[in-house]
Formats: sequence, C-alpha cells, structure tokens
Amino acid sequence: MTKSLKVAALAGMLMASASPVFAQDMYPLTFQLKWVNQGQFAGYLVAQDLGYYEEAGLDVTINPGGPDIAPEQVIAGGGADVITTWMAAALAARERGVPLVNIAQPFATTALEMVCSEESGVETTADFPGKTLGVWFFGNEYPFYAWMAQLGLSTDGGDDGVEVLRQAFSADPLLQNQADCISVMRYNEYKQVLDAGIPEDSLTLFNFADEGVGMLEDGLYVMEDRLEDPEFVDAMARFVAASMEGWAYAEANPEEAAEIVLANDMSGALTLESQVYQVNEAAALVGDSPALDVEAYEQTVATLLSAVSPDNPAITAEPEGAYTTVVTDAIE
Repeated sequence: MTKSLKVAALAGMLMASASPVFAQDMYPLTFQLKWVNQGQFAGYLVAQDLGYYEEAGLDVTINPGGPDIAPEQVIAGGGADVITTWMAAALAARERGVPLVNIAQPFATTALEMVCSEESGVETTADFPGKTLGVWFFGNEYPFYAWMAQLGLSTDGGDDGVEVLRQAFSADPLLQNQADCISVMRYNEYKQVLDAGIPEDSLTLFNFADEGVGMLEDGLYVMEDRLEDPEFVDAMARFVAASMEGWAYAEANPEEAAEIVLANDMSGALTLESQVYQVNEAAALVGDSPALDVEAYEQTVATLLSAVSPDNPAITAEPEGAYTTVVTDAIE
C-alpha cells in the first residue's frame, strides 16, 4: 500500500470510529513528549489543532518535555498514558523495572548525526583519535558508545582515544571551538550550525545509522499492564491513526504545520523559518506505516548491547516483551 493510500485508510478508520462522538464519550489521554514543543512533534500538534483526535473520540492533553523531564519517569509515576521517547531510553528503563512497551514507531529512521568542523581535520573515523567529541547524555549517549566500541576507540582521552565532552542540547561547543565534532539532530542542531554561517560543504557529517549503530528514535510507549484493557488498546489505535494523519498533513503542508508549532511554542524563541525546516526534516523520518520494523528493533538491541557507557550501561540482556503489534494491527 502506498503512503497516500495508507493515510486514506487511516483517515477512513478515524471517521468510522468517530461517528457520532459525544462529549461524554471522549476517551481522555495524556501524552508526554520527549522534548519541548517543536517541529519534531508536528504531527501530534497538528492532529490536536485540526481536531483529528477529537474526531477519533479522544480528549488528548499534550504535555511538552524539557531538559529536566524524563518521559519514562513521568509515565511510571502515573503522569501520562502514552509517551514518545527513544527506544534506547525505553529499553534501558524497562530493564530497570519500568515495564514500557512500544506500541508504534512513527519515526522509521534516525536523525542523530555527528558533525565535525573543517578546522578539526576530521574527514573519516580514522581521524577521531586525539579529538574532542560532544556527546549528549541522559540516555542519548548509547549510540555513541556503541560506535566507539565498534571502532575500538577508548573514550578516556589520549592520543589513541577520544575525549568526551558532555554536550548541552545545542550546537554551541562546535560554534565556540570547544569540540572538534558534536552530536546533532538533523532537524534541529544541524540547522543551528548552518544558521551560524558555516558552509555545509566545509563540514564532515556522520550518520549513526550509516555507521552501523543506528537506533530507533521517537516511538510511542505505554505501560505494559494498560494493554490488558481492550478499551485502552482501542483508544491507542485511534490515537496512533490520528497521529499518523497529523504527520501526513504536516508533510503536505509544512508551513501551516510550522505555524501550529509556533502557536504552541512556550519559549517564544522559535521562528517560522526554523520550524518549516524542522517539520520537513521530521516528517521525512515518518514511515509509511506506524508498525514497528522488527529488523530495526533488533539492530537497536544489538547496538545497545554493544554500547559501553562508563556511567550508565544501556541494557545487559535481550529484552522480552518490549514491543507489541496489537495496536498497529488494529489499524492496518
């Protein structure tokens, strides 16, 4: 089924499930984002703004994230019904006793990259020894440590290893010459580097997936026991379908979607130009189907098992029961 036909099928499901919908029939859901309201989450914000959730009989509250908010902890504490987070963080949380289950995987590919300045002299991975590399932590470090393990490079510094700089969620370390290379999301910090006036052709870019350590990013997760409730499973199927319709609309109408994002911007720092870019880049990550690709899941697990983080190992054993197709099967 083509992407357009898939979206039409999802829209048909929404209409079938939502006629008629009365206020007392609305199923309440609280959805916790991984980060602040921005183009990364445009599909969900569009679905909310254009009434797709309401048409599906859902009363959805979208809570933005931030640097001090871990979606895994929020849902474990009962503060959300469903979250979006990276699979690395979800699997790590599951091993530590938070029974998260992936119910859908809208982002089919990874946007995590490492960009190196021209001044660094880095053109290939063979140039990494002796360099300082910016790395995000709080569960985002796992692909990096898997990559370094694959390359046989120490992360303790020295001429034969790399120096790890704990990077804030910005491009500043590269722009201020504090690091030779930094972590970026294709839809966010990479644009900050370009906006600083650095020519794109002067940069060396490494995509983690291309390097063999790609891991699934924004997926949808719920607590395992909630899946025992058929009414909840049905609500989640409608939520996923409406969200995918929101993503399809955002992809086809990036400027309108960016304006919706700006209307939900709590910082006042976003610009229309930056969000049009981010919506386009984020929408390009969304697959034709929200169903989890099992091969991509298995690659994520293999990457996590090979990651050696000095502070917080990702997972130590193959996870069991970490995903289900019961929700996406209901909308296929």
